[in-house]
Amino acid sequence: MSWNPAVEPGCPDEVGIDAIETLIVPRSRDIGGFEVRRALPAPKRQMVGPFIFFDQAGPAEFLTGQGIDVRPHPHIGLGTVTYLFRGDFHHRDSTGADQVIRPGALNWMVAGRGVSHSERTSAESRSGPHSLLGIQTWLALPESHEDVAPSFEHYGKETLPVIESGGVSVRLILGSAYGAVAPATLFSQAFYADVKLEADARLPLPDDHEDRGVYIVEGSIRIAGQDFEAPQMMVFRPGDRITVAAGDRGARLMILGGATLAGPRYIWWNFVASSQERIEAAKAEWRAANWGVGRFDLPPFDRDEHIPLPD
Repeated sequence: MSWNPAVEPGCPDEVGIDAIETLIVPRSRDIGGFEVRRALPAPKRQMVGPFIFFDQAGPAEFLTGQGIDVRPHPHIGLGTVTYLFRGDFHHRDSTGADQVIRPGALNWMVAGRGVSHSERTSAESRSGPHSLLGIQTWLALPESHEDVAPSFEHYGKETLPVIESGGVSVRLILGSAYGAVAPATLFSQAFYADVKLEADARLPLPDDHEDRGVYIVEGSIRIAGQDFEAPQMMVFRPGDRITVAAGDRGARLMILGGATLAGPRYIWWNFVASSQERIEAAKAEWRAANWGVGRFDLPPFDRDEHIPLPD
């Protein structure tokens, strides 16, 4: 797909630095030799559009036989997006989905009223040394869809729209942007894309979405005469025409945003909801472990263990 001719690249210095409403430096933590960097939720920003959670996993290197093992755990009130640059995850969930995701593909799991899933490094990757780098983000569901039936969609790399022009490559993962529409089923207006910029290349952000943010995975970008290095997230003031320019090493970005949801969201562990009562009900059911009776079951092919409710 060619670059949308209606999009004017503009100049990255046309706006002032106050166009950046929030600058977020992700919090890093080591979970057994594996680094996770969390950008959302942040102290000064809970959401960007419907995006309420944003984690960078890695980069990490593993020896033969090693990998990630995230045991079955629950979600409500959200959709999880898994997207990888390197490595793989073997996803299994209580809808019966059993899918290995590889770089450039999309796993989109809608928790709705309740789902559980596990994510593990595949047996194929564990057969030799391997690396992992990816992003997992959650989208909060609008109140009208918090109790939908859980579902899972997988889209291979070749099925996601790609927009290319002048040193810019955009792979649209979710939603609509630059005249393209990604195939996954969404419940609110949003966009999410993987962007590669060659040195000094310029990217105009979509101007038809209320909230817009940029996360720098690798390299650097310039906005309003200032340079920003990875890993940082910038959330922009609504309504401004924003163009970012890559530094002399190029850049790898995730761009995201959409319409703001009506009302705040409560977050506890892996649960997101429009009310504390919904979260308390989900806590009680996961603690009870009555698999297949209420809202929660375990993945059919990963039932031997699960993550208990935190104290």
